[in-house]
Amino acid sequence: MKGFTRKHTEFSLCGLACLLCPMQVGRYCPGCGGGAGNQSCAIARCSLEQGGLAFCSDCALYPCPRYDGFDAADSFVPHSRRAADVALAKEMGPDAWLARLRQKRAILDELLADWNDGRRKSLYCVAAYLLEPEALHRVMEALAAQSDLATAPVKDKARAAAALLQAEAEQAGMSLKLNKRKE
Repeated sequence: MKGFTRKHTEFSLCGLACLLCPMQVGRYCPGCGGGAGNQSCAIARCSLEQGGLAFCSDCALYPCPRYDGFDAADSFVPHSRRAADVALAKEMGPDAWLARLRQKRAILDELLADWNDGRRKSLYCVAAYLLEPEALHRVMEALAAQSDLATAPVKDKARAAAALLQAEAEQAGMSLKLNKRKE
């Protein structure tokens, strides 16, 4: 969106973690307020009208009617954690929150580089988004402990990584599937 820039492009105005989005991972989007490639966004427009707030949660009107039904369906990333993430980011502060996202992104990058058969990017992004850093570390440790995977075909490596991520998600009571908008 023309004229819309932000300091923290890894975390959107509305609370989505752009740093873990397949669109940003694939370099199709620079993140919320990151310049060229930004999509037209009513929330960004509102931020400009409100004086360029860093996050919607800084607005006296948050949550406003723009958020009615916002979390009911996902975009490229899950929306189910958005409100909780906004609250946690506010509690932790932007720098600590971004450090947490960067920790998750490092694991995501490792999964994509070493454990991806070309068909798992969305799954890995959703897992990195939803799972706690400790759960992601457990998955990576379990993968490293399976010495037979070191020389396995990438398809087998991807299958093992996906199974461990799914198991962590099930243990946490969540699904690693995006919720499509019902029309």
